[in-house]
Amino acid sequence: MCGLSGIIDPKSGLTSDQLRAIAAAMSRTLAHRGPDAEGLLIDAPNGIAFAHRRLAIVDLTPTGAQPMASSDGRYTCIYNGEIYNFQDLRQELAALGRRFRGTSDTEVFVEACAEWGPENAIARLNGMFAIVLWDARERAVVLARDHLGIKPLYYAATGDRLWFASELKAFRHCPGWRPTLDVDALAAYMRHGYVPGPGTIFRDVYKLPPAHLMRWRAGAPEQPRAYWDLRRAAEQGAAKARAARFDLHEAEDRLDALLRDAVRRQMVADVPLGAYLSGGIDSSAVVALMQAQSNRPVRSFTVGFREQSHDESAHARAIARHLGTDHTEMTVTPDDALAVVPRLPEIYDEPFADSSQIPTFLLSALTRKHVTVTLTGDGGDEAFAGYSRYAWAETLWRWLGPVPAGLRSTAAAGLKALNGTPSLWLPAGLADKPRKLAEVLACPNQTALYRRLLSQWTEPAELVPAGKERFTPVWDEELERALPELTLRCQYVDAATYLPDDILVKLDRAAMAASLEGRVPLLDYRVVEHAWSLPAEMRLAHGKGKRLLRRVLARYVPEAMFERPKMGFGVPIGRWLRGPVRDWAADLLDPARLKADGIIDPAPVASAWAEHQSGRRDWQYPLWTVLMFQAWKRRWLA
Repeated sequence: MCGLSGIIDPKSGLTSDQLRAIAAAMSRTLAHRGPDAEGLLIDAPNGIAFAHRRLAIVDLTPTGAQPMASSDGRYTCIYNGEIYNFQDLRQELAALGRRFRGTSDTEVFVEACAEWGPENAIARLNGMFAIVLWDARERAVVLARDHLGIKPLYYAATGDRLWFASELKAFRHCPGWRPTLDVDALAAYMRHGYVPGPGTIFRDVYKLPPAHLMRWRAGAPEQPRAYWDLRRAAEQGAAKARAARFDLHEAEDRLDALLRDAVRRQMVADVPLGAYLSGGIDSSAVVALMQAQSNRPVRSFTVGFREQSHDESAHARAIARHLGTDHTEMTVTPDDALAVVPRLPEIYDEPFADSSQIPTFLLSALTRKHVTVTLTGDGGDEAFAGYSRYAWAETLWRWLGPVPAGLRSTAAAGLKALNGTPSLWLPAGLADKPRKLAEVLACPNQTALYRRLLSQWTEPAELVPAGKERFTPVWDEELERALPELTLRCQYVDAATYLPDDILVKLDRAAMAASLEGRVPLLDYRVVEHAWSLPAEMRLAHGKGKRLLRRVLARYVPEAMFERPKMGFGVPIGRWLRGPVRDWAADLLDPARLKADGIIDPAPVASAWAEHQSGRRDWQYPLWTVLMFQAWKRRWLA
C-alpha cells in the first residue's frame, strides 16, 4: 500500500530542482500512506515530477522500490495497491523470456506492460490498484484504477498539464492550483453524505472512475474509458441467473472455492498480516477462510463500545475463540471516539459523513500496532445483498406498487399536512414521523423509492440553492428495464456509487491514516461477478440477505454465533449532538455563520437542529452531513 502524486507539465519550463521541490512537497502530504521510503522521478525535458511513498508489503528489498522501470526502459510505473495474481502473471511472462530482478508485483506489472502493452496488461490484473505509468517512447501517461474502486486516484487535466494524487491535499502544492468549491458536488454530497464520482468537491478535479484507464499526452488528452463494465457484469449476471439451473449445494461449493482462492491470494505478504473481525457475517467469513488456510492462528482485531446498542465485541470474541484466532480487542470509550472528531477533516480531505469513519479509524490504529496488513469484510453487502434497505425496498414496493400513483400522491399530501401525529409503522429507520411515510408514498417509481432510502437530505436544492445535482445511477430510470430484479438493481446502484465513494473511501483513509494496508477479498471482481449471477433467492430470501454466504460461513462457524440482526458499525451521533459535541456542532451550524458564508441556507438546518434538540425528530445523519462539510470547510477553505 502506498501513496502517489505528481505533475506532468512539459511546456512549463520548470527546472529539475523546481520539479523536485514540487514532487517532494506533494509527497510529504502523503507520508502516512507510505512511511517506509520515498521515490522520485524527475524528467525536466518532459516536465515530469512523480513521487511515490512506499509501505513495503511484498519484496521489502530495494528491488521492490518505486518508481520502477521495465527492463527495456520504455515504461516507468508508480502505483498504490496490490496485484493478487502477480505470481501467475510472473510465470507466464517468464515462459515468454522475461527475466526478473526481484520478487515484487510492481516488477511483474511493468514487464507485463513491456510484453503485452499497458491496456492489455491492466485488463489482466486481479487486485486493488491506482496506477500511473509513463511511456517514454510515446511520451504519454496511462492512469488506471481497479475494478471496484478500492484504491483512490484523483486528477486534474488540461490540454498541456496533468496533476494526480492519491489524496486531494497533495494538489495544494501544484503550481497555480486554486481550490474552488463545486456547489453542484456539494448538493450531491448533501443527499448522499459523500461526493459521488467522478466529480470531487473541487471544480475541475476528478476521481478516475473504477475499472477505467485514461491515456494522456500533451495536446492530445483522452477521456477515461472502461476496461471492465460493472453494469454489464450485472446484466450478464441477471441473464445467467434466468437461463441456468442452479443446485443450492453446488452453488455453495462453488462460492466456497472461489472465496477460498480470493482469500488465499490476499494473504500473500512479507510482513505481519491480520484481519478485522466484527462478529458479523462478512468479516467472520473472511477470518474463517483465512484460518482454514493458515498453519498458525490468524491475528484478529475488534473494537467494542460501552453502549450495548453499538457493541458486537462479545460476538467477535466468541467467533475468534471458535476459530482459534489470536484475538485482540479494545473497548472504545466515548472520549476515545470524540477525540477523533477534530481529526476527521484531515483524514478525509473531502467532505465525508459516514459516522462509522470514527470506529474504523480506531480499529485501524489498534490493528497497526500489531500487523501491517489487514483483511476486511467490506463489500459483502453489495455483493451478496446484505443491506436491510434491499428488503425494505422490496417490501415497500410490494405494498405501494399496486396503488395508483394519484391515490399515493393524495395520501402523501394528507400526511404532510399532519404535524405531531403519533408515528406510523414502517421498517426501522424509516418510521419516525408521518412526513417520512409521505415522502415514500410520493415516490412515482422504484428508482425514486430507492433514492429516497439512500438520501440524507431529500431536497438538497433547498439546502444548497446554488447547486444542481449531477446525474448518477441513483437517477437512472432506464435501469428498471435493463435490470428488472429490484434487489440486483439496488446492488448495482450501490456498487457503482456508495461502495467506491463511501465504503472504500472510509476504509482507505482510515487504514492509511494509520499506515495500514486494508484488503477486501469479498471484492475480488470474480466474486462479485459470480454473486450477481446467482438467482435472487440465493442472495435475498425471507427478508434476509447473503443467503449463500451464510451457508458457506456455516461450514466453519455454528449458525447460532452469527444469525442475529445486523447491527452496523457506528457511533451514537444522535446522542452526542444533544450532549458532548453540542457546543462544537452549534458553533459550526450557527445561522449567522451559514448566512455569511452564503453556501448553505440556514433555515432548514436551524429547523432540523431545533427538532433534534427537542427530541421531536431524529435528524442525526442529515445534521452530521452538514457538520462534516462545515468542519471540512473550516480546515481546507478558511
